[in-house]
Amino acid sequence: MKAHLLSPDSDSDFTIVKMRWAYNVEGPALTGRQQALIDDLELDTLFDAMSGGDPVIGEISKRVVLSELGNPADIHYRQAVLQDCLKHPEVVRDMLTIAVEAIDTESRLWGGMSGRPETVLHRSVQGLSNFVVYLKKLRRLADEHASKMSSEGFRALFDELSRELSDDYFREVEDHLKKLELKDGVLMSARLGPALKGTGYVLRSPELSRVALKERIGLGPRTEYHWDLPPRDEAGAQAISDLADRGVNLVANAAAQSGDHLKSFFAALWVELGFYAGCLNLHSALRAKAVTVAMPTPLGWDDAELSWSGLVDPCLALRSENAVVANDCSRGSRRLVIITGANSGGKSTLLRSVGIAQLMMQAGMFVAASELRSCVTSGVFSHFIRDEDQTMTSGKFDEELQRMSVLADWLRPHALVLFNESFSATNEREGAEIATQIVEALLDSDIAVCFVTHNFTFAEHLLKRQSDRSMFLRAERDADGRRPFKLVEADPLPTSFGADIYGRLGGWGVD
Repeated sequence: MKAHLLSPDSDSDFTIVKMRWAYNVEGPALTGRQQALIDDLELDTLFDAMSGGDPVIGEISKRVVLSELGNPADIHYRQAVLQDCLKHPEVVRDMLTIAVEAIDTESRLWGGMSGRPETVLHRSVQGLSNFVVYLKKLRRLADEHASKMSSEGFRALFDELSRELSDDYFREVEDHLKKLELKDGVLMSARLGPALKGTGYVLRSPELSRVALKERIGLGPRTEYHWDLPPRDEAGAQAISDLADRGVNLVANAAAQSGDHLKSFFAALWVELGFYAGCLNLHSALRAKAVTVAMPTPLGWDDAELSWSGLVDPCLALRSENAVVANDCSRGSRRLVIITGANSGGKSTLLRSVGIAQLMMQAGMFVAASELRSCVTSGVFSHFIRDEDQTMTSGKFDEELQRMSVLADWLRPHALVLFNESFSATNEREGAEIATQIVEALLDSDIAVCFVTHNFTFAEHLLKRQSDRSMFLRAERDADGRRPFKLVEADPLPTSFGADIYGRLGGWGVD
């Protein structure tokens, strides 16, 4: 059986699921790109809200969000499943509880999966019996709630549970497991091989050992013979034990493989439902902050569209005591977005809002906006300004160029790169020249760019040379110097009004 709630075709990577009692949820190391996104977009706040206090759900949510889907069809599939989860959260949480308890209970069973075949068989039978209990719970839940679900993912899963886990199936499985307890000893068959050695050992059903009544009372031909092992014959006992192990070995391996298959199913179910539980946690947290959420519209790359209404930075909203300002952007076919304007006017916040919304959309999630339309990318990348290198092994500008070099190795066509004040650690003319060449090279490689800058020379160059495929947003400033944190479509200005901030901080000589 396959869960397939995250994708209709591919299996989930459940290696990130560790036993809850151990809380060992580190999982595989993040890539440099993923860690940069977490740092630059301040995603730890998002993942903390998704965890709801459960570190396993937090880790699952992080891995799924940072593994972007690559086409609109897969995003729509996951969005439909999420819609069902939002309508029926109790079903998701009940199924998740079943999956977690199945894994936890099986993990606490005595014994390992190595040693004598009879020990392995005993441990496997215990594990399978445990899983049967939780499979029955899943079947009952599927029967109860199947009619409520409309998504392809849930309907396929519930149909499979009802079809594969019939009452006849459970009766047959329980009968086999009872026989595999070997309470009546080990019955097996074998043939004589070369040099009169046994071969073809097969474990047999206990029913085959029942002797007919006539034979029991000494009438008719004999079908079996027996031999009693002397009590102190240790070598004979070891020989009998070795023979029994040969007969049990194949069955033990088959039972162990069946247990691994069911464990994989419940672990995958834990991962997939854990992500949706994380979405439910985030949805509740954002609604508590009065943040509007909506399902975005994913588009093909050729549409070249990026537009939003009521977009906010969900991480800022979760941290802030006050309501955050939402921004709008009219629809347009653009590959380059340049954000300029007043210092502390909300430029970096908007950049993070766009990056987070893109990641959430490509994870199949809702976004913190009333509407979002965006083309699906091959990956989101970030290049934000960093603090000075405290080790003094390189200058700030050298560090920016080194990170850009690494970024260039990762980039592929149809990617989205977010720049925040990049290449500002040198003079304006040099920074403008380098930034212009990099941005134009990215555009020529069919890569989208969103760039926050104070460099007027750079912004003006692009306004003159790339206006046909660019959109310019500007952070506004009120007449009294206040920042409304609203960005509008407007050409760049040669000032960022830094004097306003200087004056508010107590600077002198500022009107």
